[in-house]
Amino acid sequence: MTGTRTLISAALWIGVALGPTPLLEADSAAGRWDATVTIHGVAIPFRLDLSGEGTDFTGSLFNGDVPVTPTSARFQDGALTLAFDQLPVTITAELNDGQLQGRIEGRSLDRGGSPFTAKRHVSAPAPADNVPSIAGIWETAHETAKGEKAWRLIVRQSGAEAAAAILRVDGDTGSLTGSWHDGKFVLSHFDGTRPALVEIVPEKDGSLAIDFKTGREGKLTAYRVQEARAKGVPEPADFAEHTKVKDPAEPFRFRFADFDGKVWSNEDPRFAGKVVIVNITGTWCPNCHDEAPYLEALYRKYHDRGLEIVALDFEEPEQQAQLIRARAFVKKYRIEYLYLIAGAPAELQDKVTQLVNLNTWPATIFVGRDGLVKGIHAGFAGPASGDFYRQLDQEYTSTVERLLSERDKPTTAAAGKSRQ
Repeated sequence: MTGTRTLISAALWIGVALGPTPLLEADSAAGRWDATVTIHGVAIPFRLDLSGEGTDFTGSLFNGDVPVTPTSARFQDGALTLAFDQLPVTITAELNDGQLQGRIEGRSLDRGGSPFTAKRHVSAPAPADNVPSIAGIWETAHETAKGEKAWRLIVRQSGAEAAAAILRVDGDTGSLTGSWHDGKFVLSHFDGTRPALVEIVPEKDGSLAIDFKTGREGKLTAYRVQEARAKGVPEPADFAEHTKVKDPAEPFRFRFADFDGKVWSNEDPRFAGKVVIVNITGTWCPNCHDEAPYLEALYRKYHDRGLEIVALDFEEPEQQAQLIRARAFVKKYRIEYLYLIAGAPAELQDKVTQLVNLNTWPATIFVGRDGLVKGIHAGFAGPASGDFYRQLDQEYTSTVERLLSERDKPTTAAAGKSRQ
């Protein structure tokens, strides 16, 4: 994974990689497109890159600078199909008179699909003068069923261009990108999931008025951190304190089957004396998609030193029979760590009983060589979260290295057997 690049540098890179749009043939779909998906009557702009021809054709949606690529792609006789089986989302469209028109089907979209259109990318006009600076970290009071009292708003800005993310205890909204127009920042996101359109207006008192045109968030007011404290806005949830283990002296237990029906448990020799990360996940969860490639990189880095990772996947009941999306998820992110099918999301509390306040997707549990829980991290702050993503990386890395350096100790259960 790479760090977050500026919007300007990303745009320059795209220009070099894709070449000038006017030189492309009229019947070619390759290039950068300014796309729009209309969900529940709200038009949400997003970036779509298409490249190649014939059997080498592919495309990308984007979460900020992070590309989201399809499991299969095709463009033939003016017809476009992009299938993202790991989400799952499918884009189908026809190229007519230089425009793409069609539908997008998938979760968080209209039943039966949402209208999709795209035009060749046109560079934005020169930045407007006197654009207010809103870059930095903001906080807004917002109570949720998960026990949160506040959220963070993280903003990066380059002139009139801005990228932002709302960070909750589950993770972030993905990168909301856009620019300054008519006295407000208009930002949007669609990477196959998390469709959003947000307007941000700087107020005279120094606060930000945030208006979600999509979703249930509605209108919020955000303040700089110091001002938020002065106005009594509670601190956002602590990712490391949100979920707890009931009995720290009890080994963490799991017993679930993999795709082939083979049952694995914490008592298998594979985990004896190992540091284990247990990941609560589900392929319907956007932040789980952010976390999976990160965990896979962590696994490849530390596996030879004694790290194991076990995913406990909770899929909707309709996915259970064939697990098509889960299989595509594992294949797409090249997951080599153990992936177990644990049940449906509604069964989480019944299947993982040793934790208190386990209500985030994802949740990541760090288990030491002695089999005991050493820490639990709620949610996953992805690259769109900026410094919070880098802090998470430092936390995960330092925790794994510390646990790997500890001497192998018998678990409480094993110690009890040795005394019998």
